[in-house]
Amino acid sequence: MKKIIRFFLRNIPRKHLQRFVYFSMKFVKVFYLGNKVECPVCGKHYRKFLPYGYVHSRENALCPNCLSLERHRLLWLYLKKETNIFTDNLNFLHIAPELCFMSYFRKQKNIKYTRADLESPWADIHLNVEDMPLETSSYDVVMANHILEHVEHLDKALNEIYRVLKPGGYAILLSPINPERNTTYENAKITDPIEREIHFGQKDHLREFGLDYAKVLKRDGVEIIEDRFIESLSKEEIFRYAIANPNDITIESHIFIARKL
Repeated sequence: MKKIIRFFLRNIPRKHLQRFVYFSMKFVKVFYLGNKVECPVCGKHYRKFLPYGYVHSRENALCPNCLSLERHRLLWLYLKKETNIFTDNLNFLHIAPELCFMSYFRKQKNIKYTRADLESPWADIHLNVEDMPLETSSYDVVMANHILEHVEHLDKALNEIYRVLKPGGYAILLSPINPERNTTYENAKITDPIEREIHFGQKDHLREFGLDYAKVLKRDGVEIIEDRFIESLSKEEIFRYAIANPNDITIESHIFIARKL
């Protein structure tokens, strides 16, 4: 199973991948029936989750029902317990929308929900995050997870995300972080996909963020919050939802919020 998943991740274009995996899981999840782990996003439980990873497969990672990963399950708990997304009337922009979240956000009557992506078939609007054709100060919430490592011009992408936020609004900006790297690593001369995978961890990554991620996100007029929400969860919850190794919690499990002042 590890080799099959890794093959599809590495060889199917992103714009087709989510749709392909979503439908193929209908035939796979029956083999994982059980009650050892539970997905807080879809509420389904299994004997274990599927392995997942582009380069090195992680055990117990992918929910076979909604396709949530560890970071999605952690973020969902955070959104439910610590934010106003499910209570207040909000204009919500979801950039590069995760399939596991979309149907649940669309059902929320309190939010005006817009999905945006460069090429995803699930998007309501197609755009480049570096130059978004959207009004300034028009969204209460922007969620843009695991995209900043892909964009060519990081400054432009961040400036655009902060531009469309209303004062007092916030952006949820999660990215892969190497806890062993003190500073973010970029090298524009590295363009070969294989070399990018060696240097940045994935063939379509253009940088690898380090422990300075909060500083990288910082701009004038924006407060960066590094929330260690995971530390409020018990070991039993962390195991049950399969969101991290409770004995080795790193900065990758922190929630990064940018709030516009």
